[in-house]
Formats: sequence, C-alpha cells, structure tokens
Amino acid sequence: MYALIVPASTPFVLLAVVMALSWWEDHILPTSSTEPAEPPAEAPFTQRRPLPSSHNSSASTPR
Repeated sequence: MYALIVPASTPFVLLAVVMALSWWEDHILPTSSTEPAEPPAEAPFTQRRPLPSSHNSSASTPR
C-alpha cells in the first residue's frame, strides 16, 4: 500500500516545489532596480540618400 503513495503524490510534490521556489523568488531574492545601470547604447545615425524619383522619367516605366 505504501508503494502506491509515492507515484500518486509525485505531481503534488513537484507542484509544491515549484510554488515554493516561486514564493522564494518573489520574497527572498533581492530585487533588481527598475532602471538599468547605464542607458542602452544608441545605434549610430547614418544619413540616407534620397532615392531617385522614377515617376518623372518615361524611360523607366514600360508601356
């Protein structure tokens, strides 16, 4: 009879472990600040050249 208790209680033991770890993470572990230590690096600005306008040229549009 005791041999049936271990397989039947395994899911509940695992659930209790997960819930205990979740509680421990929320209440015991130190929390990090909401602001990062340094601001994220910005991507370098590259100036784009304007595309040549093709709507004025009749050679680029086939008819």
